[in-house]
Amino acid sequence: MPLLRVTTSETGPALHGASAPLLPSLRRALQSDAGPVTVMIHGYKYLPGDPLHCPFIGILARTPDRPGGRVLSWPRHLGLRGQQGEGLGISFGWAARGSIRTAWQAADAAGADLARLLAQVRQLAPARPVHVVGHSLGARVALSAIRRCLPGTLRTAILLAGAEFQSTARAALDAGGPELRLLNVTSRENDVFDFLLECCVPAPARGERMLGYGALRHPRLATVQLDDPVCLAALRGLGFPVAPPLRRVCHWSPYLRPGVFPLYRAVMRERLDWDTLKGALPAQPMPRWSALHPFRSGSVPDYLAQSRAIGQI
Repeated sequence: MPLLRVTTSETGPALHGASAPLLPSLRRALQSDAGPVTVMIHGYKYLPGDPLHCPFIGILARTPDRPGGRVLSWPRHLGLRGQQGEGLGISFGWAARGSIRTAWQAADAAGADLARLLAQVRQLAPARPVHVVGHSLGARVALSAIRRCLPGTLRTAILLAGAEFQSTARAALDAGGPELRLLNVTSRENDVFDFLLECCVPAPARGERMLGYGALRHPRLATVQLDDPVCLAALRGLGFPVAPPLRRVCHWSPYLRPGVFPLYRAVMRERLDWDTLKGALPAQPMPRWSALHPFRSGSVPDYLAQSRAIGQI
């Protein structure tokens, strides 16, 4: 089955590396398989078409050409191997390089193009369930799109170490309609990155925190904290053994950790009941910085300095 590569452009979403219009290719791809539609969105530092940083030769490819310890195929691990019945996979690329402020603004603009793409999918295949998976600033792209879409456009959003504020996620959940489910995958391994982002980009309101903080409550949101032993035990009890963390600081754990992708596939394919998952998860997250407590000497700068000293940043 096809794997479409779509990028942002000055005129809206476009086929990557092709002059042909997107809509006919999207129509043909949707007609070739009746399964769900899964959109995958990379995060910071990627740039479509760049020989070193293109996501379409890395994590968004079925067979990545780019080597690296943080490169593995999202499509293959999400069950999009090219077989009949798997549905349509869409790799969505956007210009995510430059300063963090530049990329932060670009992510919101990319969300507008993603919303246009999702509207086209809805028009062509209104009965097909649509899911998005986004890492880091890719989660911001996804939430930006959801706020612009008609309610019911998306079935599931899986946000991996989501680089977005909690109130923005709540607004997207409210706008997405009663069928939307949001899986917030986080870890105290990502605390340093969340904290630095809160310091670098404007918050919607004073004191706002990133999704990874874990305080957002919503009936259609479930937070999976990958370094919480209670959470990992709950997932094992549901049949999803996820490996424990190996590092105290890691931004890529939500897609590199062994065992996470079977959980994501089960949520998207609705083989795991949503209420069952929510009921099994801990009611409260582990507090921020708890993963770094053994190194604590009294302040956040100490955390950062000591993490750099042991080579984890």
